[in-house]
Amino acid sequence: MTTHQANRFSSLIGEIYDAAIDPALRSSALEQVAHFVGGCAAMIVSRDTARLSIEIHQHFGTDARFRQLYRDRYVELDLLLDRHLNLAPEQTIGVTDIMPHEEFLATSFYREWVEPQGAIDLATIALEKTAARTTILQVLRHRSRGTVDDAMRERMRLLAPHIQRSQIMGRQIRARSHTVDDLADVLDGLNTAICLLDADGRVVHANAACRQLFADANLLAMVGDRIVARNTQTDKIFRGLCEIDGGPRRQIELATSADGQHYLLHAVPLKRDRSLPRDIAATMLFVQRASMLPLLAADAIAAAFRLTPSELRVLMAIIEIGGVPDIAAKLGIAETTVKTHLGRLFEKTGAGRQADLVKIAAGFAVPFARRMSGDDRAT
Repeated sequence: MTTHQANRFSSLIGEIYDAAIDPALRSSALEQVAHFVGGCAAMIVSRDTARLSIEIHQHFGTDARFRQLYRDRYVELDLLLDRHLNLAPEQTIGVTDIMPHEEFLATSFYREWVEPQGAIDLATIALEKTAARTTILQVLRHRSRGTVDDAMRERMRLLAPHIQRSQIMGRQIRARSHTVDDLADVLDGLNTAICLLDADGRVVHANAACRQLFADANLLAMVGDRIVARNTQTDKIFRGLCEIDGGPRRQIELATSADGQHYLLHAVPLKRDRSLPRDIAATMLFVQRASMLPLLAADAIAAAFRLTPSELRVLMAIIEIGGVPDIAAKLGIAETTVKTHLGRLFEKTGAGRQADLVKIAAGFAVPFARRMSGDDRAT
């Protein structure tokens, strides 16, 4: 291989791996592969072991009509495809490894599929062989170049491992991307605000509810890539939950926003390797407005703590309102009655404060955001 050829080979390897990251580059990379090995067209094809299905993963230089013909008919006449089942990996084979070229020219595969594409010969090499499928690189040789030669075989042999690794990398990247996208969609469907923070307290990801929380800016806001509390009490709670040096603590705290709404804050540390970069998510922060907790399974709370209907109503009022006088006014009962129910709630749930009752109720919250109907939006 000359210096120029070596430089082309090195550049092509880079293009092959770039295509693993950016699928839009695959066609161009395969075109460069075909030209480098001395071909005029190429396909990456796989077939299952039972010979029931065929898939053309990538292609260059063949139009849609010939690809469909290959799937429908000529795959069964391709002399080289199934030979790789019994060959060593990275072994390039051409027609002359199977039969004299003169005999190949008389086959319907050549006359009806290879020759109409301007080709005289073809070579293949296995990229991947499993118990379920065989995947090959197939390269057509233009009639002006003559039949497959040793130089073409050697270049395909050199490129095959890189194409194979690029395909594996591409599958892994796509699988991870789908997982991340799917997870983001799930998180955006939750009514709880969820935020991922790195080891330095910077926001890595925020779901839809959390982005809205930051936009409202009554409790927490975003300044750059960091969270800023809107009052001293919340700042103290937030720093205590997400303390960098000591690591976040597994506990729930109750904070009050600038407009008087109560929120539950909960930070959970994520397991991470110390050798990983500090910008990897290290803490998950949950924030939920207490007034949203009526979107919880009230019947489940009543059953779990054997609450009477009156006690359950007082509990819900505590969550939404908080103060005994306000609860009495809201429910139209005496403050002494509220205090009586409150004492029974403490006794039945084991809570010692009203804030503890809110935290207990949070465990029964419905996680998914309620989709508004037309009637909801009209009110």
